[in-house]
Amino acid sequence: MRPRNLLIAVAAIVIVALLLLSFLDQLLVDYLWYGRLGFGGVFSTTVGAEIAIFLIVWLVAFAAIFVSGLIAIGSSRNHERLRVVRRPDEMVEVNLPELIRALGERVPWRVIVAGGAAVLALFAAQGEASSWDVYLKGLYGVPFGIVEKAFGNDIGFYVFTVPLLEEMRDLFLMLIVLAAGMAIAVYWARGALDFKESPPRVSPGAAGHLSVLLGLFFIQRAMSYWLGRFDLLLHTDGVVFGLRYVDRILWQPGLWLLVLLALVAAAMCIYNAREGGLRIPVAAFVIVFAPALIMNFIQPVIERLWVKPDELRVEKPYLERNIEATRHAYKLDTVDVKPFAGQGTLTPAALEQDEATVKNIRLWDPRPLIDTYRQLQEIRTYYDFRDVDIDRYWIEGKYTEVMLSPREMNIDALPDTAQTWVNQHLKFTHGAGLAMSPVNKKDTEGLPVFYIKDIPPRSDVGLKVDQPALYFGEARDNYAVVDSATPEFDYPKGADNVFSYYAGSGGVPVSGFLRRLLFSIFFRDINLLVTENIVDKSKIMIRRNIKERIQYIAPFLDIDRDPYAVILNGRMVWILDCYTTSDHYPYSQRNTSGINYIRNSIKAVVDAYTGDTDFYMSDPDDPVIKTWQRVFPAMFKPMSAMPSDLRAHIRYPEDFFLIQADTFRTYHMTDPQVFYNREDLWGFPRENYAGETVPMTPYYVIMRLPGETQAEYMLMLPMTPSGRDNMIAWMAARCDGADYGHLFEYSFSKDRLFYGPYQIQARINQNPEISRQLSLWNQMGSKVLLGNLLVIPIQDSLLYVEPLFIRAENGQLPELQRVVASYSDRVVMGDTLDLTMTALFENQAPPAPTIAKAIATELAPQSTAQGPSPGAGKADMTSAAQHYNRAMDAIRAGDWTAFGAEMKALGDELSKPSDSSHP
Repeated sequence: MRPRNLLIAVAAIVIVALLLLSFLDQLLVDYLWYGRLGFGGVFSTTVGAEIAIFLIVWLVAFAAIFVSGLIAIGSSRNHERLRVVRRPDEMVEVNLPELIRALGERVPWRVIVAGGAAVLALFAAQGEASSWDVYLKGLYGVPFGIVEKAFGNDIGFYVFTVPLLEEMRDLFLMLIVLAAGMAIAVYWARGALDFKESPPRVSPGAAGHLSVLLGLFFIQRAMSYWLGRFDLLLHTDGVVFGLRYVDRILWQPGLWLLVLLALVAAAMCIYNAREGGLRIPVAAFVIVFAPALIMNFIQPVIERLWVKPDELRVEKPYLERNIEATRHAYKLDTVDVKPFAGQGTLTPAALEQDEATVKNIRLWDPRPLIDTYRQLQEIRTYYDFRDVDIDRYWIEGKYTEVMLSPREMNIDALPDTAQTWVNQHLKFTHGAGLAMSPVNKKDTEGLPVFYIKDIPPRSDVGLKVDQPALYFGEARDNYAVVDSATPEFDYPKGADNVFSYYAGSGGVPVSGFLRRLLFSIFFRDINLLVTENIVDKSKIMIRRNIKERIQYIAPFLDIDRDPYAVILNGRMVWILDCYTTSDHYPYSQRNTSGINYIRNSIKAVVDAYTGDTDFYMSDPDDPVIKTWQRVFPAMFKPMSAMPSDLRAHIRYPEDFFLIQADTFRTYHMTDPQVFYNREDLWGFPRENYAGETVPMTPYYVIMRLPGETQAEYMLMLPMTPSGRDNMIAWMAARCDGADYGHLFEYSFSKDRLFYGPYQIQARINQNPEISRQLSLWNQMGSKVLLGNLLVIPIQDSLLYVEPLFIRAENGQLPELQRVVASYSDRVVMGDTLDLTMTALFENQAPPAPTIAKAIATELAPQSTAQGPSPGAGKADMTSAAQHYNRAMDAIRAGDWTAFGAEMKALGDELSKPSDSSHP
């Protein structure tokens, strides 16, 4: 072989190999990644299912389209005509075979049709392969053990089998359309179908072929009508979700009638293949669609004459099914309803008895606290606290609720000059530790008291973080190469930096030319191929965003929006709550997300250092997760396999609780008449935050339930009547031990008023002393933020507590400066929770509030800069504070004259220019 030809051959081989590798890179990378995580069986099952579905559907689609094309070729042998332009003003018809022979070649119709069928079949096959989960659920579905009454089928038939049948119905229609498209294209190209004429000229062979395809279409319609019977259980039009009276007497038999008529129409169209003409197909359409149209006209007549005059009685059996199914589908049928009379009287002795509840009242609000963490603990600009999580730990022998936030690496925050490939992927690879503080403590500055802080993490309460590096978290996904020739940045230490090398088992080995080439193509990044930093032991970490990681491993699970970090044996791990859902549960009301069944079936755990991932079954009775366990037998672990220290940190997920609470607003009404009239519809309470009215969100608390002996961790949310602000109930979910997942509702007495959060906030704002204090702070270059107003049930009474934060107008360091509490008809504000409780329950006035530290801090540069003395024209904050305190004393004494004088003096003092106005 000549050198030139050899070079061309080598180049061709290289190009083909690169194209093939580019096509297979995703599959190969997934194979390596799943194998590293120990989920090789998940990969093989998933890919095997996709390939099997793809091939089967492709073969069926190819056969259907190709056969349709062949029939069209055979039926149009005598109609091969082609229009050719001779002159702009003249058209002639030329016999296609004669033209081909004149050119010295023949048109390979069979090859063309085969190629077209192969391409068209790809569309059908690709779409079905992407629905592999529907096929697997349909094949491996586990019965629910509950029989639906209208058709006598197990609920599993609707959740698992019906979606598969709907998928096959839609595939059938697609095949008919593609086969018809191929046939029409061939008939048109060969002159057997001419759209230029009016009406279009159709050869007898084409008419017969299209009649058969139309017959298949009516068979598909028969299948669709048959499945439509089950859709009656999954639609809403009126007061009932699911089957209604009109559905039972009209549509249940009516759809069977349409099934029979569609089959008759199919037989007529197939018969028309011999007869030709349009009369029979037109009659077939009339036979099928005229009755469907008539039934649509009959439905409102039945509703108006039979249903509406006595709707409650007529629809009552279906309302009962709707209520029962919805409560079970959202796991609300086990809610424990208890009365809450609210007749108790809180005393200092009662508070002492519930000390665990009072001491863990959450004062810090996650919304302002994230800004405080960022200002105090990010340390460097390239670190980031993404959100604040809430958990509980045993600290110094006490069950303590804490807030914490992992300190993750934010590559995007690196300076532009540092945005190099080495920095992004080899050097700045991981975060460093976390910040943790109790929910109920502040220092003298109004800042959190840190249980864990700084880099490396330090703790004064015995918490240890021996491995603080976070390679996996909530940050933007960015691959990292570890164990490379370049040491990784570990953490800053004063003016210097500390570097280290990765010592864990995470990542996929990336050394060697082929693997480097594979990942280079996968990431479209040539640096992975040419860099000299990758050595024999180097590994690449991919899919480091934990939510995307879980979604990639288990795409059939929905993931809670709020993963949270846990300290476990000196390491950091992430817990993610995962859900199994369905939109095919009969009679169950769909929510705004379109689902009508949900279970928190899985607790996924991801090691923040290695990325090792485990799936624990938190609801093993869920038939959906049982189905996936049959599909992936080695994927899931029982909760008993979870380390006990980690199991102590699982919590009832907020997203799940919100979905349940939103449904429970309506479906706590189990009496059909009450439900029909919506007599007791609930809503979520409102609260003010940062000047906006927002719905209140659930909050975690440690408290002792009425009648219980021990305080426990739980998630709770007050409820209000729809359109009103007073409280009607509060709903909670227990999180600890054997009681995990126990939902209960404390139903308030309806013969008295229970203030809701929004009403309590209004009372706070209407309190003259508190209102003046807030107005003063807001006028002094600062902004007041009211945090979550917590409703704390203590014994048979309700205590309301709300933290007050102060932030400089242009600052980002909110400080906890006051605690407001309300009980009965009293509202008190104090510097700390203890002082506020003392004033509230011992009938003592709280200490006179002083000028907030935040304001003094903001004005400190003005009062300490060099320049004139306080008496030379600048504001004296000590004097201002004295005037203010004397004004408050005058208010308590009822001396309005003295109050006015002191406030005027305060205003004069604060209006003096600051040092910055002097040269």
